[in-house]
Amino acid sequence: MGVKAINTGGIIEGLVGEPGGRLDKALADASGLSRERIKALLGEGRVRLSGTAVAQASLKVVAGTPFAIDVPEAAAAEAVAQEIPLSVVFEDEHLIVVDKPAGLVVHPAAGNPDGTLVNALLHHCRGQLSGIGGVARPGIVHRIDKDTSGLLVVAKSDQAHEGLAVQFADHSIVRAYLAVVGGRPVPAARTVTGSIARSPHDRKKMALVEDGRGKHAVTHFRTLEPLKGATLVECRLETGRTHQVRVHMASIGHALLGDPVYGRTPSSLRATLNELRFSRQALHAAELGFVHPVTGKSVHFASSLPDDMRTLIDELRH
Repeated sequence: MGVKAINTGGIIEGLVGEPGGRLDKALADASGLSRERIKALLGEGRVRLSGTAVAQASLKVVAGTPFAIDVPEAAAAEAVAQEIPLSVVFEDEHLIVVDKPAGLVVHPAAGNPDGTLVNALLHHCRGQLSGIGGVARPGIVHRIDKDTSGLLVVAKSDQAHEGLAVQFADHSIVRAYLAVVGGRPVPAARTVTGSIARSPHDRKKMALVEDGRGKHAVTHFRTLEPLKGATLVECRLETGRTHQVRVHMASIGHALLGDPVYGRTPSSLRATLNELRFSRQALHAAELGFVHPVTGKSVHFASSLPDDMRTLIDELRH
């Protein structure tokens, strides 16, 4: 049975077409909405199959199953354009790669209504950002923490957004971080695995959970340089979960220096960090590589350590 949909006053209704396919793809084919938009609506509880709300994008569907999608009215943009300096590494009509400084929040949220990367991008790109991320997060395909510095790619078109989202989902994006951790990891290189989910004890934290819960996460790290009471490591992400590097390194007893959430700075180093006024997690997104979602060309970008981390490392070499 083919796919047929009608739009009636904000509700898109129809019948699922080909059997055995993923729900997000089937609904995208039926509705004309993008798969990323479908996933967002699934997450908001706005999709029903045979009258029952569903949320799983990968759900296998049966041909002929009736569906209904409640598409909300378009909202005015919540973020406003602000002239905030940006370090642009690459830009074309489809996407932009920026080198984010520590301290800059990626998108507006409670407690940070403006002064974010999104506000800066709205000014720089003059409204040319993908709308898939929603009114508060236009163009945002992934993010890095406020107090983490480094590379971030942002979509300017829906085509780029969808293409990048696929690469993030299948873990084909190249991402490497530089971190200064407490102590000396033994062995000097290893792979850390462990599912990550919201902590049941503190909703502001992520935590390792038993298999079957949370999201599977894999971090490959190697020692780059032993330091005084600490170690400079490179962490390559096989997956990209919230706070992944911070959680994984803390889980093996080597939390990032300066991390206020997942670890304590060793007592022998506190005076050094205080003297340097280093008050963030020592984490920098140093490499980012992907296949350009429109041109099909492989691209790779690198970012040097910011001054605060470089100064910290130099001090710990003495």
